[in-house]
Amino acid sequence: MTSGPIKRREPFHPHIPGRYLLLLVTAVCVGMILTTYFTDILDGPLSGFANYVIVPFQDGVSKAGEWLIEREQLVSDIKTLQEENKALKAENEELSVTNNALQQEKHELTELRKLYQLDQTYADFPKTGCRVIAKENGSWYHSFAIDKGTADGLALDMNVLADGGLVGRITYIGKHWSRVQSIIDDNSNVSATVLSTQDNLIVSGSLTLYADGTISFSELSDPDGKVNVGDSVVTSNISDKYLPGILIGYISEIRTDPNNLTRSGRITPAVDFARLDTVLVIQELKQTTDDESGENGN
Repeated sequence: MTSGPIKRREPFHPHIPGRYLLLLVTAVCVGMILTTYFTDILDGPLSGFANYVIVPFQDGVSKAGEWLIEREQLVSDIKTLQEENKALKAENEELSVTNNALQQEKHELTELRKLYQLDQTYADFPKTGCRVIAKENGSWYHSFAIDKGTADGLALDMNVLADGGLVGRITYIGKHWSRVQSIIDDNSNVSATVLSTQDNLIVSGSLTLYADGTISFSELSDPDGKVNVGDSVVTSNISDKYLPGILIGYISEIRTDPNNLTRSGRITPAVDFARLDTVLVIQELKQTTDDESGENGN
């Protein structure tokens, strides 16, 4: 005879579903009630036993039945709440998606309204709207790409607008895309005019200065000192790249140069170069003669 490991039997734990247990308890309870109703057990010699045993047992059975009923109702309520919670989560997700879509549509509508107002401000020029599709590394849009090119009627040096003012000009172009150099770029110089006095100056881009929200200007001839902080600065007639009269920004600081003949300072651009989603491109080039010079190669 071979010997082997003795397997221990696991204790048997019968599992009775709650509904069957409730049925059994109910049957016992009903039996007790019928017994007391149709017999005189409580009035006979066993009345003492019934009073001390059967009646408390009936009370216990009744309470147990009530507890099971409440338990079954609680389980049902929990399942109902879980289903309602699942439905509410699905509804919340749907509302969240809808809300995001509405926010996007609101943003696009705001941008379109700005472009429309800008179009009305410079109504004399033919224009087309473009979306910004890429930008150079950094916090600001000093150089970025738009989604239209030569196939859409664009050309090099066309002026770009946004937020009521000058953004820059197209410096590279493809069939379906263009790259824009903005006026805050370090290599940008724009011939400009103080609108109130018609004095000329040069506006120069500076990413360092734009950390404070400004760019610089120089070579302002203002012998009478009439130019003040807050004056508007626009593109000048002598610019060889930019159409005249486009708002650049507002003078925020003025100082007299060491030669006591010219003044320089800072300008706050009209455009927010931290956020650019859509722009307008003026589909018209500045007509110049060979002896005009405003921007040194820009």
